[in-house]
Amino acid sequence: MQSQSMNNPGASIPLSRPALNKDFRDHAEQQHIAAQQKAALQHAHAHSSGFFITQDSSFGNLILPVLPRLDPE
Repeated sequence: MQSQSMNNPGASIPLSRPALNKDFRDHAEQQHIAAQQKAALQHAHAHSSGFFITQDSSFGNLILPVLPRLDPE
């Protein structure tokens, strides 16, 4: 084993850190989604009389409309 590492000194050094790269990508993706949510929310408030909130959605919706609750008559 030592002779192999002597012949190829970089063999035992990982070229990348998958966990670190994945964390970086996840953080960048979260920032991108947050920016998209903010832009969608601003657009909706500017062009609609309704009220919207940001919410994680199983269907990929960045914002969801909020419907008022009406008291039963």
